[in-house]
Amino acid sequence: MKAIRNGILIVPDETGHFCSKEGLTLLYDEKIRAIRQDGKDADHADLEEVYDAGGAYVAPGFLNVHIHGCDGADTMDADADAFDKMSLFQARTGVTAYLPTTMTCAFSDIARALCAIRHAMHGGVHGARVLGCHMEGPFIAPSKKGAQDAAHILPADFSTIEPYADVIKIITVAPETLPDDAFIKACTAHGIVVSIGHTAADYETAAHAIEAGAHHITHLCNAMTGLHHRRPGVLGAALDSTANCELICDNVHLHPTMQRIIYHAKGGKHLILITDSLRACGLGDGPSELGGQKVTVRGTLATLADGTIAGSVLCLNDGLRIFRTNTGAPIPSIIEMVTRTPAKELGLYDEIGSLSEGKTADFAIFDRDFRMRRTVVGGTTYYKK
Repeated sequence: MKAIRNGILIVPDETGHFCSKEGLTLLYDEKIRAIRQDGKDADHADLEEVYDAGGAYVAPGFLNVHIHGCDGADTMDADADAFDKMSLFQARTGVTAYLPTTMTCAFSDIARALCAIRHAMHGGVHGARVLGCHMEGPFIAPSKKGAQDAAHILPADFSTIEPYADVIKIITVAPETLPDDAFIKACTAHGIVVSIGHTAADYETAAHAIEAGAHHITHLCNAMTGLHHRRPGVLGAALDSTANCELICDNVHLHPTMQRIIYHAKGGKHLILITDSLRACGLGDGPSELGGQKVTVRGTLATLADGTIAGSVLCLNDGLRIFRTNTGAPIPSIIEMVTRTPAKELGLYDEIGSLSEGKTADFAIFDRDFRMRRTVVGGTTYYKK
């Protein structure tokens, strides 16, 4: 057994929401075995390792539910080496589990990526765990395709994705392209979270889709209809509901003021911070690629040749820091946005997403500026400063 001491633990309070507590020792192997007050049976002579957190925060490992790539690798590479590279890089940013995200390409390429993700779900990667896939496209609106390739957009058909229902955990769809609620209902029945995104839907269509079961919004504000005082759009429907909303907090995709507005409009709840990062994440400025399209990275901005924003080069721990700077949100509340909220949505909160006895020993240890000190996945340290 191992122990973490002298940290500020972010743990559930009596309501289930997170708070910070000091004076606790966390005991673990592959699972969290106990969380005890210092000095109360916390000393064990047979401990394999004792880590002194030095006053740093100790949180459940982060979940990144929307990421195309990083460190030169991309989900659409569809090979074990790519997922291993992504998993190790994600661990450096506090992420202990993630959903590799596909994009609008020829469906044969998407299917190949889904098969590779299925294999990665069952082991073979070092670092952050692969939980399944976020399928972003090809069931989207051409007018809101963003950096997706319009040539490969298809009408939504559940029979097309049914063979991969065990792999797909979230699917992005434009609800105005659906003839009825059958696609949403079929996905929900198979445990697939339906997300509204890359959509030209009006408020009424989006609100109806949310009521039908589409309780997730892909990168809120981006590639969707905005908020107008007579036409509230998808953004209005998202803010006026309990749908979980993804936010890319790199100050490129969302202005700092918009981050504050969303935070207050949602009452600090039902928010999921993501990266939507490309293979260029972690590589610095220069040329890159997304779905066969040329991408140029300059600083925090990644664009296609026509200037379209093409995902991000954001690391999740940096997104947490930026969001805190822009909103003043408490650190425990921000941690919920990358742990408790996505884990509950994916039906995994009994296993991961909080520091609770019996759950998987996934930890992110960081300072007040979200600089990572250590990441533990399933009891194994995959990153340490």
